[in-house]
Amino acid sequence: MKNDDKASISLKKIVCISIILIFLLSVGVMAGNVKVNNVKIVLSSGYEMDVFTTKTSVKDILDENHIVLLEDEKVTPDTTEELSDNNTIIISKETENVEVFEKVEKSSEVSTEDILDNYSKIIEKIIVEKETIPYETITKDVTTGSGTKQDRVIQEGENGIKEVTYKVKYQNGEEIEKTEIKSEVIKEPVDKIVEIRTKQITTRSSSKTTYSGGKWTYSDSELDLLCAITAQECSSSYEGALAVITTACNRTVSSSWKSYGSDPLSQYMAPSQFCYSIDNHWRKRLNGNYPSYVKQAVLDALNGKRNHTYLSFRAAGYHSGEIIGGNVYFNSL
Repeated sequence: MKNDDKASISLKKIVCISIILIFLLSVGVMAGNVKVNNVKIVLSSGYEMDVFTTKTSVKDILDENHIVLLEDEKVTPDTTEELSDNNTIIISKETENVEVFEKVEKSSEVSTEDILDNYSKIIEKIIVEKETIPYETITKDVTTGSGTKQDRVIQEGENGIKEVTYKVKYQNGEEIEKTEIKSEVIKEPVDKIVEIRTKQITTRSSSKTTYSGGKWTYSDSELDLLCAITAQECSSSYEGALAVITTACNRTVSSSWKSYGSDPLSQYMAPSQFCYSIDNHWRKRLNGNYPSYVKQAVLDALNGKRNHTYLSFRAAGYHSGEIIGGNVYFNSL
């Protein structure tokens, strides 16, 4: 090969190598001029993500991270806009307030950290609460005839209790969502039962009192009066009510008290003894306005049951003796 040909080939190699070097240097310069941004994306659920991108278009950044906007969601800045100086994209529901972001846009001094501080993470907690189950009132009409009607409580109502487990979401220390997970009844409510009855007029003129074998029998109206007086003296418990009617029964067989009456109701109505002659508070308890256990105590006493042998009682604290149901019982006059 001639020397001229060799020189020509060497020149071509130099030119090619120069072109390649120039291309590589150009690419390096271009790569050095590309800016990589750290972008914060806040989703409508409250979840935050940091991404690195060379994109500046909001739409391109969302597409690059496979984020699809739902129909009820909006993005700030808009998808048609470029990324703002704070490098933050906020996706929110249409009804949500984006006032925080708008304030950030108006102040160039607000940092990305300040923006993110307004979007605290959502914290979930499982809590268990005890809640009241209100009782229901059942009304029964058992009236007869055309007389005056009056309500009578047959059974007092009692609220139930249930234990409810919730999943609660908090943001910035405030409850934002509360979802019931399960509920368990730990105490069933008790229905209140009310009977509508024909009001009975209490009178001694129609007395049907009988005594046989140590047992007394009264008319319905007299039995109601016995229960009303007993309840006024003590309605805190069965034992307390039984102690009151027992006192009247004990007096009917006592030589010191027999002159006041030969049956419990007569003892109750004796002057200045029981509440009957002292005040009229017992009247509000007529027609069944007393607990069912008071009536049971009266019926048991009329059939011979007793729970003490005393002849007198006072309110506890005003005498010494045996305390039963809030009253103190004794035998001295």
